[in-house]
Amino acid sequence: MAPEERCAALHGKYELGRLLGHGTFAKVYHARNVQNGKNVAIKVVGKEKVIKVGMMEQIKREISIMKMVKNMNIVELHEVMASKTKIYFAMEYVKGGELFAKIAKGRLREDVARGYFQQLISAIDFCHSRGVYHRDLKPENLLLDDAGNLKVTDFGLSAFTDHLRQDGLLHTTCGTPAYVAPEVIGKKGYDGSKADIWSCGVILYVLLAGFLPFQDENIMAMYKKIYRGDFKCPPWFSSESRKLIMKMLEPNPNSRITASKIMDSSWFKKSVPKTLRHREEEEEFGLASEKVKEVETMNAFHIISLSEGFDLSPLFEEKKRDEKDQMRFATTRSASSVISKLEEVAKTRNFSVKKSDSSVRLQGQEIGRKGKLGIAADIFAITNSFVVVEVNKASGDTLEYNQFCSKELRPALKDIVWTTTK
Repeated sequence: MAPEERCAALHGKYELGRLLGHGTFAKVYHARNVQNGKNVAIKVVGKEKVIKVGMMEQIKREISIMKMVKNMNIVELHEVMASKTKIYFAMEYVKGGELFAKIAKGRLREDVARGYFQQLISAIDFCHSRGVYHRDLKPENLLLDDAGNLKVTDFGLSAFTDHLRQDGLLHTTCGTPAYVAPEVIGKKGYDGSKADIWSCGVILYVLLAGFLPFQDENIMAMYKKIYRGDFKCPPWFSSESRKLIMKMLEPNPNSRITASKIMDSSWFKKSVPKTLRHREEEEEFGLASEKVKEVETMNAFHIISLSEGFDLSPLFEEKKRDEKDQMRFATTRSASSVISKLEEVAKTRNFSVKKSDSSVRLQGQEIGRKGKLGIAADIFAITNSFVVVEVNKASGDTLEYNQFCSKELRPALKDIVWTTTK
């Protein structure tokens, strides 16, 4: 690695090691966090290259998505750093390598394949519940940790619900040919969740068979097989697994099985790991998303990003600056002082208020262009005397939210917002 690259990547925090892999636009290195000794993977992306080919929006999207999808079966993004020439992803280090390496040695036993498949569907269903579609699912993008747990990686081709066109469908043709759904090839628009389910069906077939369901040296001939759903299951497939794969590799996306139906199938339910069962129970009773929230802490990266001179927000935002639905500021006042200030603002507009020690929810009573305006403010304690507040639009129209922030909220908070002399 070049000295400039090594110095920039460290930022006083990471000690870079051997090269783990590389692609057209990125290199991935093993690294060690010098503060806690933990292993991480550092993905290094050259800005010049991605800008030259118009991929900066894709990089921003990948960062945004990885910040959204925190799940035990998805590779975690710890933080993002940037220099003038590079972008650095500090990610969870997954020691066991690609699932593809296991398949390359031959097909897996049905119980082993089911274990990996259960974790895959759990991760993908989690993504879909947050409006994220992977769009490039294949064994090469499924990693295994040293305990044998599956981790989905490489969200570079992923899409948000926000990327749907007016017809409610995605229209970008992407993915790996042998794993791509027929409707994606058709270029008439597709549902991202249904296309991901098709890819999961191909992966399950490969796990159990040791080879692909759709194969041909001529790619157009292979596409024709995919269009028709022209494949055969080997005789060693159990009847239950065969039925499930047939439902997943259904060429008509409207008739294709859903993730919830897959998880409800008898084949899937056999020996569901305790970790998955526990998470399903939490979600059923609302525990996973509604846990009591204490005043949280933020790292130095977040503090630096508050300074205009170190503003890395373009790496995380898809929207233009005049379309923001988030505002962040710092203050040396206490969390209770911030809450009191927000309550004062709410009274002037007759907003209802719900509050805890670390959050305030303001709900408007008037119906605007897109319903009632809702504001969410989350308070993060950096130290006892330094607090960061994130204000987001929870509901309603973005333009009305921005007008409220600029004309009422910002002026009302002016005397408590932390500023530095430049």
